[in-house]
Amino acid sequence: MKIGVVFPQTEIGADVGAVRAYAQQVERLGFTHVLAYDHVLGADPSVHRGWSGPYNLESTFHEPLVLFGFLAGFTSLEFATGIIILPQRQTALVAKQAAEVDLLTNGKLRLAVGSGWNSIEFDAMGAPFGSRSEMLEEQIELLRLFWTNDVISYAGKFHQVVSAGIQTLPVQRPIPLWIGGGGKKTLSRVGRLADGWHPPGSLLPDESGAQSVRLVRESAAAAGRDPEAIGLEPRLYLMQWDDQETLEFVRTWRKLGATHICVDTRFSGQPVPFREHCLRMRRGARLLGLA
Repeated sequence: MKIGVVFPQTEIGADVGAVRAYAQQVERLGFTHVLAYDHVLGADPSVHRGWSGPYNLESTFHEPLVLFGFLAGFTSLEFATGIIILPQRQTALVAKQAAEVDLLTNGKLRLAVGSGWNSIEFDAMGAPFGSRSEMLEEQIELLRLFWTNDVISYAGKFHQVVSAGIQTLPVQRPIPLWIGGGGKKTLSRVGRLADGWHPPGSLLPDESGAQSVRLVRESAAAAGRDPEAIGLEPRLYLMQWDDQETLEFVRTWRKLGATHICVDTRFSGQPVPFREHCLRMRRGARLLGLA
């Protein structure tokens, strides 16, 4: 099982030196990968009355694919999005950007995608919020075509491509495509289409978690796919558990088939010195047998 860390988007701030030092410490401690999740825009709660989203205008977010290109210049880490809100983005551009990151990392990218929830962000980006789930499925098909062919033609509901390609192609052909989320439709989509699944961070390896894993596997089997070939990466909120609880969390998810675990060192959502995140990662590395 591969063990990575969640890049502390909302806590690390904009200090480039801190971002560099953080990534170098991730590699020194023996973690295999960095996972970063995605928001392009934040809503202003003073204007959007009753705003209840977990992030707003004050929440800091580094753009994941640009970030990975930077980190690839001085580490040998693997990188994963968790998730990119794909229907907000132009599919061909995502194909091109992801292929470039995969090239720069010599085939060490996993692209996890999802349909998103923030209609304000969709509107600002000129993306169709109401049809985002249907669009996501078409985008997944199209991404794989771009990544495995020099030239493609495609006629879909949302996309028209006439004899065009992204050159250069990625090292991985195709790049592994994962899906994040936890609703029944999402679980079915994972089983039918994805190479792996990122459960919601709140999902525990209890009966609810086990049932979700079963739904993914049943969907895969119904689609003629190998259920055991679908990756699974739950998120471990390190600051919420003591040592024994942490070990039990990992052990139980492993029993349910986890192929990866991602250690999340965030706690408050407020700016935290990167050195504090490094201390938390050191504890996680020690508990999980990396250091």
